[in-house]
Amino acid sequence: MAGLTEAPSAAQRAGVDISESELGDWIALLKPRVMTLVVFTGLIGLLVAPGHLHPVLAFTAVLAIAVAAGASGAINMWYDRDIDAVMHRTRNRPIPAGRIAPRAALGYGITLAVGSVIVMGLATNAVAALALAFSILFYVFVYTMWLKRSTPHNIVIGGAAGAFPPVIGWAAVTGSITMVPLILFAIIFVWTPPHFWSLALWSNADYQRAGVPMLPVVAGAKATRRQIVLYTLLLVPVTLLPWLVGFSGPVYGLSALVLGVGFLVCVWRVARDKQDATGVSLTNDTPARAAFKFSILYLFVLFAALAVDRFVG
Repeated sequence: MAGLTEAPSAAQRAGVDISESELGDWIALLKPRVMTLVVFTGLIGLLVAPGHLHPVLAFTAVLAIAVAAGASGAINMWYDRDIDAVMHRTRNRPIPAGRIAPRAALGYGITLAVGSVIVMGLATNAVAALALAFSILFYVFVYTMWLKRSTPHNIVIGGAAGAFPPVIGWAAVTGSITMVPLILFAIIFVWTPPHFWSLALWSNADYQRAGVPMLPVVAGAKATRRQIVLYTLLLVPVTLLPWLVGFSGPVYGLSALVLGVGFLVCVWRVARDKQDATGVSLTNDTPARAAFKFSILYLFVLFAALAVDRFVG
């Protein structure tokens, strides 16, 4: 009986650790941090849409959006494994690190992508399922396989892929795509360049090493900082559109204005900073990295304010 209460052996402990580590790698393929923002904006699109969806079906729809985003991330990691292997920021991802085989990752991504679209169609409607399928195909084929390696405007056009979730959430409830979800699409579409180019400035040396034609690599840091400011100036009035068209009230309008001013302050600091001009990977908290971090919080709070305003109204 004493043997039954002994501590597990070193081999047993190692087996448990390996299993947990492998599970973590499969989850990492889904890009969970990116997925969080995608799921949240999709959820807000669903919550503010007119009409009603049973809570179980609503949960299923949001889950389908999450799985589709993860599937896109997994296929992206499969295709970009050569780039990821030479970038400091990504070289420890499961595929370039050799912990998951490329073919297994591709099969994983395709299976999840197909499954998410089928589930969305069964749980909600064909419009939402088609929008979800289109967002996956756009991210994989248009952004990942075509734009990312061919043009410095990759993130401008490719950003459309990340702007689909609120449209999908809205369609899941209403079965249609009208002006309001297209405005939400436009907000994320215009937000993406200053968000991602701030990261690109901070990781400029990585993109140079990998040969990815991000704007800082092709046009230089100065031109990128200027574009970040211009897109943020455009973003502020775009975020006010839900209030201007009468869809939201003063809670959202004031929130969008205050957040916009905060974002402009961040990008103004980026515009005045010169550290990124050296092309050296930066490890400290530069204005570019601070703007990237703020941009994530910015979009979360902006969409949360939209939901709060709708429920208060």
